[in-house]
Amino acid sequence: MHFPIVIHKETGSGYGVTVPDLPGCFSAGDTLEEAIESAREAIAGHIEGLLLDGDPIPERASLEMHRANEDYRNGVWAFVSADVAKLSGKAKRVNITLPERVLAIVDQAAVREGESRSGWLARAALSYVQREAEGQLPGLLTDRPESSRRYRAEPRRRGPRRSSGGE
Repeated sequence: MHFPIVIHKETGSGYGVTVPDLPGCFSAGDTLEEAIESAREAIAGHIEGLLLDGDPIPERASLEMHRANEDYRNGVWAFVSADVAKLSGKAKRVNITLPERVLAIVDQAAVREGESRSGWLARAALSYVQREAEGQLPGLLTDRPESSRRYRAEPRRRGPRRSSGGE
């Protein structure tokens, strides 16, 4: 996931960094390179804290919107990448099947966002679930949420159904 950062430098001081999409996420460095690396670490730590607290990762705003903010007027902009799939919790390998076209779209989006395929899918799924919980989305392909009992980890039994009644 790419995050825009704004870097400020006051005369006689180091570089200060603000991450507009993560309120309260700041860092600094003596050199520009140190400031950017410090921002990468601050973003990872900030997201880790949000995930551990069960809080959602805030939606990102456009760079144009941030640049219109007077607080960032004299700053220099850069982007820092953080892969949320590597944060908070043990990863579990799963096997899913997707149409090739869908997989190609997912891979393109992941590359565009600077994430792994797994990281992008995890973020997309969490974003969808959060928006659905907040009432911003209808249930998947219906106008009401589906029961979680419908989705099973174990395979369904296939074969003819047996009638419990006699003929």
